Amino acid sequence: MAVASASLLSTMPPPSLPFKDPRVVDRKLSAREIDEGVMRVRRGIGMAELRTLDPFLLLDEVKGKAPAGFPDHPHRGFQTVTYVLKGSVVHEDFQGRQGTIRDGDVQWMTAGRGIVHSEMIGSAEEETHAFQLWVNLAAKDKLMAPSYQEIQAKDIPVGEARGVKVVVIAGTAFGVTSPVFTQVPMMFLDFNLEPGWEMHQPVPAGWSSFIYIISGFAIFGANRVKSGPHCTLVLGPGDGITVRNEGREDCRFLLVGGSPLREPIAQSGPFVMNTKDELRTAFLDYQYGRNGFQKASQWRSRHRQGGS
Repeated sequence: MAVASASLLSTMPPPSLPFKDPRVVDRKLSAREIDEGVMRVRRGIGMAELRTLDPFLLLDEVKGKAPAGFPDHPHRGFQTVTYVLKGSVVHEDFQGRQGTIRDGDVQWMTAGRGIVHSEMIGSAEEETHAFQLWVNLAAKDKLMAPSYQEIQAKDIPVGEARGVKVVVIAGTAFGVTSPVFTQVPMMFLDFNLEPGWEMHQPVPAGWSSFIYIISGFAIFGANRVKSGPHCTLVLGPGDGITVRNEGREDCRFLLVGGSPLREPIAQSGPFVMNTKDELRTAFLDYQYGRNGFQKASQWRSRHRQGGS
């Protein structure tokens, strides 16, 4: 089995890749700027060109200052993963849970049968830079009890080798494994690759996977696709990915992969179910405050009430 590794580039032709079936870049897409909540986001998955990448439903890159954010809204049937690179996001839900996600922190929220919450940028002075990933739940888990995993930056493991550093939000890379439990087998990795180096990361065969580039440029995949900031690269099948940085600056990117559920998806806004009937039920449950949404009609976040 191949393991994660890094090596210094040379002027010689690239050596054989350390995978039996190295992944290529199948599609290269530019993230779209759209209005969401009370701010603009860059959407890497969940747009017309790439509605979903089973089991992933959405990836948004968020940059802004207060009062921007996402005021009170419901969810059912999936998980949201909020990863703050810089700044802060203030979170509050209708069960009375409150908290602030800060630099390097991760909140892994399972909406399950129902959550109503708000997510607002924490500072009007400092710009916040964050990502939110939506992960679908299997049909058997869609109505599970809501729950949270909140992991501070100090508790998220970091793997390192010469020329490369990786924050292991979920899964395993460079000899370290995240403490996060995932309902769907997956990886969520934040890489920084220095100029003049290449890295090799195993991705289990059969998994869907993609890369989102945060900053810098690099050469991705066995077909050597050059790409830069705000691009989503959908990877083809295989057992691993190679990235080469032939530029003059660091390249930072997310590598996300997961085992596809291969189930029907019925999605409308904040609800993701398997059938149109289940979707209709979700809207009615929210409207009438039942089956997990009992507190929805009475609850208003502090932001909605005009508080701080």
